Amino acid sequence: MSSFAFTDMSATALAAAIRQRRISASDVVEEHIAAVQRVNPRLNAVVADRFDAARAEARAADARVAAASSGEPLPPLLGVPCTVKEAVAFAGLPNSAGVVARGGVPAGSTAPAAQRLVEAGAIVLGATNTSEMCLWVESENRLYGRTRNPYDPARTAGGSSGGEGAAIGSGASPFGLGSDIGGSIRIPAFCCGVFGHKPSRGLVPTTGSWPPCDDGNRPLFAHGPLARRAEDLMPLLRILAGPDGVDPLAAGSGAGGAAHLGDPADVSLRGLPVLLIDECWPLIASDDMLWARERAAGALAAAGARVQRRRMPRLRRAVESYVTTLARTSGIGARDVLFAAGAHDVDWRALLRRGGPHTVATRLLLVAEQAHARLPRRWAERLIEAGECIAAELSAAIGDGVLLEPTLATTAPRHGRTVGRPWWLAHVVPFNLAGVPVTQTPLGLDPHGLPLGVQVAAGHGRDHVSIAVALELERIFGGWTPPPAPPTTVRTDELVRVLG
Repeated sequence: MSSFAFTDMSATALAAAIRQRRISASDVVEEHIAAVQRVNPRLNAVVADRFDAARAEARAADARVAAASSGEPLPPLLGVPCTVKEAVAFAGLPNSAGVVARGGVPAGSTAPAAQRLVEAGAIVLGATNTSEMCLWVESENRLYGRTRNPYDPARTAGGSSGGEGAAIGSGASPFGLGSDIGGSIRIPAFCCGVFGHKPSRGLVPTTGSWPPCDDGNRPLFAHGPLARRAEDLMPLLRILAGPDGVDPLAAGSGAGGAAHLGDPADVSLRGLPVLLIDECWPLIASDDMLWARERAAGALAAAGARVQRRRMPRLRRAVESYVTTLARTSGIGARDVLFAAGAHDVDWRALLRRGGPHTVATRLLLVAEQAHARLPRRWAERLIEAGECIAAELSAAIGDGVLLEPTLATTAPRHGRTVGRPWWLAHVVPFNLAGVPVTQTPLGLDPHGLPLGVQVAAGHGRDHVSIAVALELERIFGGWTPPPAPPTTVRTDELVRVLG
């Protein structure tokens, strides 16, 4: 089996080949380390590595396979490499979410979601970049710098799990663990042409993420997988799901745990309701994005699904309802997070200085947070109530079917184009308000070579349904399309020598 195949295969296929002794975990891990080293100078996706430990774990995995008797059960991900978002705690790796004042502070323990991957045999190669405090849709901070898109370095890889998107989209990692409080799994997965799944509320414990969740923002938040192949999503979700004894939503979720998850193979597309929402400001999307959604709907209709359309005028207020819900229900704000991290220079004069420890997006967020706190309580209560109405209407509209929605208004924007423009969140945050599962699904590339895609949302606890639709769309449209190799730079003196 060629080395190229290792960085093209799904985690499921890699694990099976390792168990069957057709390939070695050491070779698979080494090829992915080489891929990280090849793409990272250009993309800045992996910000801290553990390559030596990964090599040792791969050798141990090979030894375990060699010693196993015929038919002996082995961990489902044994020997398969992966990456983890830097904001998700992994013992020994940094856990700063790009905050300068917290730089160099390693996690003392591993988040339950990440630990479950390790116990399943996965080998973590390193931690990936995020936006500062995980609070914007571009992965840039003053600690690690900016992550770039593998299809066009002049464009964003998305955020806040942008390092994960870039690592997986470039082929350097088969899958990874991210988090999503406002599109932070789905936007990077879309921008980088891979799959990403935001689980049902409470399905996967949120424990071990930094900044930490509290009872106010936890209902909006989720840990979940990103992967280059759709067949990995459900197995990964089964590994990640279930209570941890700490997260109160995971302990009491109606979605239950892995035992309560359905099977995508049991989902029939014949007669499945597929809902499209007629566009309204700020849910306007480009022709390319709408065309991609129509192609996806047409493919599902050809498989027997029933495509329906409706208007949802309440969605016009989704962004302001989401922002207000996040700001007013959470017990810790962005400024509190920075103070807790040791950023004692967080005063308004310091924020106005260029070249300081905080990005423009963070400075704008802190100013907006202060202004938002001065708004009348009744005004905020009305917006929170509006968000609850949006969530209820959205869940009822999806029902037992799925909803197809663009992820962003356009393909991956150029760096800096989203800063100060909260309407970029309009297509993703309604699903955080509703707490429903959403599978970001790639749909090929546009004429400029940038990834297209669509969100597939299902009813709460019906993660297997949105994943089943993603599997069908991957079969039809091909799923992840590896980006072209970057052009080789030739020195002028070398060119003169070659040409004589």
